[in-house]
Formats: sequence, C-alpha cells, structure tokens
Amino acid sequence: MSSTKLNTTIKMLESLPDQVQERVVEHLREYIEDLRDEMKWDRAFEKSQSQLSSAAKKAKKEIVAGASKPLDLKQL
Repeated sequence: MSSTKLNTTIKMLESLPDQVQERVVEHLREYIEDLRDEMKWDRAFEKSQSQLSSAAKKAKKEIVAGASKPLDLKQL
C-alpha cells in the first residue's frame, strides 16, 4: 500500500471523535487478526494439497473396488 493511501486513511481517522477512533481501531485490529488467520489456513492448505490429492485418489479406488461403505452419520 502506498504511503499516500495510508496517510489519507490516518487523516480520516484523526478527523473522527476519540471515542469513534477507538472503535475503528478495535475493528481494524480484529479485521487484521482475521486476515492473518485466513492467511495461515491458506498456507496450511497449500502445503497439504498433495496429501489431500493422494487421499482422494485412494478413496476413489476404494469406492470402485467396493471396499468402502457410505458414511452413517448416526454412528458419529
């Protein structure tokens, strides 16, 4: 992000009453934490793609071979 955009945003924030600034800052903190969590999940998912692909291929083979049975949700 360019420093111009950041400076404009800061000036907008500073133009608000203190109480509103605090609310905005808290929302931003929560939003940034959510983004960090999403990025962490994305990285973990990317790292596990080959394992997921292998598991899916194995499951398909088991289904074709009749070595699997439908999931019974009542047994969970």
